Amino acid sequence: MMRRSSMVVVVVMFVCAIGSGVGAWGQAKPAGPPMAPPREMPLDKRPTGALRVAIAGLVHGHAGGFLSGAVKRTDVEIVGVQEPDRALFDQYAKKFGLDAKLYHSDLDEMITATKPQAVLAYTNTFDHRKVVEVCAKHGVAVMMEKPLAVSAEDAHAMAKAATAAKIPVLVNYFTTWEPSRTGAYDVVKKGTIGEVRKMVSHDGHGGPQEIGVGPEFLGWLTDPKLNGGGALYDFGCYGVDFMTWLMGGERPLTVTAVTLRIKPDVYPKVDDDATIILTYPKAVGIVQGSWNWPFGKSDVEIYGKTGEVVTVGRDALTVRKAGDAAAKTEQAPALMPPADDELKYLRAVVLEGLKPSGQSSLEVNVVVAEVMDAARESAKSGKTVKMGEVKK
Repeated sequence: MMRRSSMVVVVVMFVCAIGSGVGAWGQAKPAGPPMAPPREMPLDKRPTGALRVAIAGLVHGHAGGFLSGAVKRTDVEIVGVQEPDRALFDQYAKKFGLDAKLYHSDLDEMITATKPQAVLAYTNTFDHRKVVEVCAKHGVAVMMEKPLAVSAEDAHAMAKAATAAKIPVLVNYFTTWEPSRTGAYDVVKKGTIGEVRKMVSHDGHGGPQEIGVGPEFLGWLTDPKLNGGGALYDFGCYGVDFMTWLMGGERPLTVTAVTLRIKPDVYPKVDDDATIILTYPKAVGIVQGSWNWPFGKSDVEIYGKTGEVVTVGRDALTVRKAGDAAAKTEQAPALMPPADDELKYLRAVVLEGLKPSGQSSLEVNVVVAEVMDAARESAKSGKTVKMGEVKK
């Protein structure tokens, strides 16, 4: 779940066959070239005209953040909104001035009638698989809120459908659009702090009920079937995604997770605090996702052989290199078009064939789904899970 509803959309990649980068469980993919997002597209290659998008579902609270910005833009045209609950659609229509003619109750029918170039999914996470499979049938790109799936099984099914249909599938993390995380990644890839030894991430807030999310959102966030878990899936996926990106798509050797239900009176069905430990041959990732932070929190600390880099908010970093007496604060480099804005990036992928990589790529997020599955199993069993022992 994103802490800032105004930040919604995504980065993407054209789907590769599973064997090309997302192999069987236990087959660690060697770290390849840096999986950094493209910085800028030449002016003569940037797409023109509005991208036709349709919305699948409105039960994800970030739909409001998307609509608040999208309805004012000329580079995106909303051609349809599918939502079984007509009253919920009417609520959004009144707030954002949506035409009643945009309403559809069935996804397949909406795509047939409106012919969108991309579908933006604001459903619960469990329904992501259905959305991708329906869109694959129509050859339409998909963008969804993180995480990709509630299980590795669903993630592999989506990758298979997308590969067969040759459609891009998009997974949105608001952190993709934060200069600080990309800046920290770049510091590592430039060799400034030496080989990575440890990554520590913190993501979350005081809890969805505590921050006042809508009832349609809260209902499925606290349902283990529809969300995959509680804070484990809602916020643990951020750190797992970043670590997977940082390690070049490599799967960890082992996954160990501990989840807590600190507020059982508020969240009786799901965890509200999670810690995940990922081990690699020469590095460890410590992921902390929680609905119990005293303040909204989103940062990563990366410790290398010779130095460290830590994100500070959206736009800054602290870097300490060998020989430095203390860490120095610096501004993270700005992200250049089309990588500076979710809709610019989406349009570049769909209209111009830009092949993205990194935090929101399908390749990385299938690995994330595998790791999250293992983390859930570890928390349930109380044992460390070896990735090669987990079944798809």
